[in-house]
Amino acid sequence: MKIGELARRTGLAASRIRFYEEAGLLVVQRQANGYRDYPEQAVLLLELITGAQRAGFSLEEIRALLPPDMGQWQHDALISMLQQKVADIEALQLRLAESRAHLLALIEDIQARPEGIDCAANSRRVLERVQRGELARPTLAAGDTALLRPDRRRRAGSS
Repeated sequence: MKIGELARRTGLAASRIRFYEEAGLLVVQRQANGYRDYPEQAVLLLELITGAQRAGFSLEEIRALLPPDMGQWQHDALISMLQQKVADIEALQLRLAESRAHLLALIEDIQARPEGIDCAANSRRVLERVQRGELARPTLAAGDTALLRPDRRRRAGSS
């Protein structure tokens, strides 16, 4: 099928399809006239790629995950990558929850401005409390600290 038909069936722009091709995620044959000729399985492949991106996988991770032939999935590698992504998401959720709790504590402290103190003085008061560590800091449960190990974070250069 031609790129316009593939774009219509997947809801993707032709430029996005060409991008995935250039990124090595989609292999296409060329007709004698130079037009791209996509196989039927390209629809499924593009749905897998876009779904994986929505789930937080980088293009590099997707490239490593996809088999050269759609019928040759590596079960153990697939399960391992999916479990790792779940762990990454859980670690991100934990960091976001901590950030949220810290910001809420900061807002509460700012709003607890003592009577008769102006905004600038209140800002200094809050900043001094932050520097002294007096603001309530969220704490991690003992088992949650493993999620924040540096080796669990996304490697530099992956997108």
